Amino acid sequence: MSGYFTRERFGRPQFLAGLLLVAFLAQASWLVKSQWHMQWISQSQTKNGAEESEGERIAAGWSQWHGHGIAGAPYRDARAPATAFADVPNPGDAYDVERSPLLPLVSAAPLLVLPERWWNSDAFSYWGWLTRLPFLACGVFLGASLWYVARRLCGNHGGFVALALYCFSPALIQASAVWHTEPEIVAAWGAFGAIFTAIAVAHTLYAPREVVLWNWRRIVLLGVSLAIATGAQFSMIVVVPLALAFLLYVAPVRRQAGAVIWLAACAAGFVLLFAAYFFHAHAFAASMGHAAFWGATWRAFAIPGVYRQVAAQLGRACPAFVLAVPVALVTYAMWPRTRYFGNTAPLSVALLFLVLGMAHPHLGGAGFLLAAVPFLFLFVAGVLADLTETRYRPYVTAGIVGLLVANTVWSLLALGRVGQG
Repeated sequence: MSGYFTRERFGRPQFLAGLLLVAFLAQASWLVKSQWHMQWISQSQTKNGAEESEGERIAAGWSQWHGHGIAGAPYRDARAPATAFADVPNPGDAYDVERSPLLPLVSAAPLLVLPERWWNSDAFSYWGWLTRLPFLACGVFLGASLWYVARRLCGNHGGFVALALYCFSPALIQASAVWHTEPEIVAAWGAFGAIFTAIAVAHTLYAPREVVLWNWRRIVLLGVSLAIATGAQFSMIVVVPLALAFLLYVAPVRRQAGAVIWLAACAAGFVLLFAAYFFHAHAFAASMGHAAFWGATWRAFAIPGVYRQVAAQLGRACPAFVLAVPVALVTYAMWPRTRYFGNTAPLSVALLFLVLGMAHPHLGGAGFLLAAVPFLFLFVAGVLADLTETRYRPYVTAGIVGLLVANTVWSLLALGRVGQG
């Protein structure tokens, strides 16, 4: 046990990273409190589409947990406890073509710890915020994953730059709080985990061991990541071939072993996705038959307004992107030292997700755009970390600190303007 709790695992960097994640959680929790106050205490308020969708999702998840069908396969009249969801409209007899039952189950899971008799309209206004806890956890886990990967790729400085940008990103805070939006944070976490778990597995293939059996933990982790990404958004199935591509690229001398590991992870992910349907083969088969795994349309690329909209969304995701992304891209293009795998991989994935976000005009597009943001954080942090190793380090460091402070202040001020209803 003493070998595990070492300074390398639990030292000053981990403590500071933990403080940043606590700040992130506090901001997201503030949004949850604000929206829940307005949404459930003010009964006269007209709900928007996201709030109605959330009510349907929670009710469908509760219904599935209690054996009343499978959420979204198809949606039926949800049998919610007591009258907590009496005002939720009947979503009709239709399949969810965008997602599996994973999100409804996750949304309703926190409600299972409380007695069903508590679920009337009055009680739900006090306890319903529990349904946001899984998504807050996903936001924290994604931030921790980003910091771990960034620190491994570009050291402590790069790790803290990436994490500081993440923890004060309005888009990530909003997504984790599910504040007037859909819970794309789950798909973003799954996609990030799938890509970098595949890369981590590929690096272990250079070890002189029986890689398939020795890597069983990472195989399971890769399978879980693939299941989370695909289950939260069917069109995220693109991370499955991406994981294979990175496996084969990083470990070209062990491609056969890499392919076997990828197949094993895909099998594990398939079982987990099937488990989200509670192993109901008919519901699973019917849902897969209706699933929109590819809903891209290329007509959007001929519309100039789409590019402006994506640029505006990236600016809202992180105000620091307005300066940081152009600087990182110019540096990457002009300085060969920055064009290595640790910078190229996240940039490539981010660009792919941005393209797919533009090509998916419906729900999936928002998920791809959000999933691109952590990869952009990693790319920016990597290039800035490279710049700090030049003779201009004092100036670069001062610029980075100023950028992070300005981004933090802007985010906090915007958060402070959120009304209490």
